[in-house]
Amino acid sequence: MKTIFLTGATDGIGFVAAQQLGAQGHRLFIHGRDPQKLEHASRKIAGVLETYLADLSNLEEVTLMCQEIKKSVNRLDSVINNAGVLKTSQTRTTSNRDIRFEVNTVAPYLITRELLPIINSDGIVINLSSAAQRPVDMRALREFREMSDMEAYAQSKLAITAWSLAMGREFKGGPSVVAVNPGSLLATKMVKEGFGIEGNDVNIGSDILARFVNDPEYSKRTGEYFDNDSGRFASIDEAATNDAFIDELIKELDRIIAEASLNSR
Repeated sequence: MKTIFLTGATDGIGFVAAQQLGAQGHRLFIHGRDPQKLEHASRKIAGVLETYLADLSNLEEVTLMCQEIKKSVNRLDSVINNAGVLKTSQTRTTSNRDIRFEVNTVAPYLITRELLPIINSDGIVINLSSAAQRPVDMRALREFREMSDMEAYAQSKLAITAWSLAMGREFKGGPSVVAVNPGSLLATKMVKEGFGIEGNDVNIGSDILARFVNDPEYSKRTGEYFDNDSGRFASIDEAATNDAFIDELIKELDRIIAEASLNSR
């Protein structure tokens, strides 16, 4: 039995994965941004010990959520940074960044850094990546600029893949940190809204997340990228492995979360 914190547990892959992990007997702490949906999910998912409400586009709320988690949880075996956004009517956050960067890249980084003291050294951080990845415009990460939904999304997913690689290298004694593409065009709300299609079986994505939680063959592969479209660990886009880019990305992420921490006091 493992103790797991999972973001975005009210819809799509996150909801199905939480149901699967709960049915396996794991202890769950789940996140959502809609109170009604979060309450509904907690009733439908076995093993939920606590729910946490936060808008991941607001880093002050994310910081406060992490502080609450640390007050009530002594140890986590897995953190699954599942929540993500592709298409939305409001793309500029209150911090003047693109919501895709804030939710898909920065918030997971903040959550991982904040919760690190309670993550088991034998545990794992699973970051949801995507087959859609494009080189990151660092100016756009720092300050909002108009981009297409897919451009912003793909850049945010390369960025989370890059910092997962860097963090996996940093944590020599654990926990493991991996980036996972759960599968392309799965039947989630994001896919329906973004592409207007029903999508493939969402269990394709939930199954691979459960495998990374349960199977040491997968959970020990720190600093790597798993592509569930091909069903294997895959090479990472060259843009995500460039040392100069990674250094700049980590410095910028550290600056952003330090600012968020000050604002939440």
